Amino acid sequence: MTDSYLAHHLELLRYLQQVLVAIAQEDMIPEEHSEFLDRYADMIAEFSQSQEALYLGQEVISQVFQRYPQIAHQVPRDLLWFFGGECLHYMPDEEIAMFQQLEERRFEALELGEDFDWNKEVQLTFMPTKQTAH
Repeated sequence: MTDSYLAHHLELLRYLQQVLVAIAQEDMIPEEHSEFLDRYADMIAEFSQSQEALYLGQEVISQVFQRYPQIAHQVPRDLLWFFGGECLHYMPDEEIAMFQQLEERRFEALELGEDFDWNKEVQLTFMPTKQTAH
């Protein structure tokens, strides 16, 4: 994986961590959230150092959906695709197909030694197309 690809996903993980911290601060049962936030922080710390973090990421991101369904819409879709596995259950088939196309383009660019800006490509792929009214 390229450094920019990992950096992009690390940035998304940190964003989601801020959302989780905000929820924990609003709740009346902070000890419940504290343990989960610690586990989330551990996952981020391991993120760039180990492939094992991918498995932990699958588990932790899935737990976000289970523990905090009220913020499901704030979980970056890129993270679901990146971690894969159980996380893909939270994505519709059409979205999975679009991410698969992106991934194929990314690998093709890497094979050709070309740059591939994942963030930019995601925005272009998922940007709504303008339709003219008749």
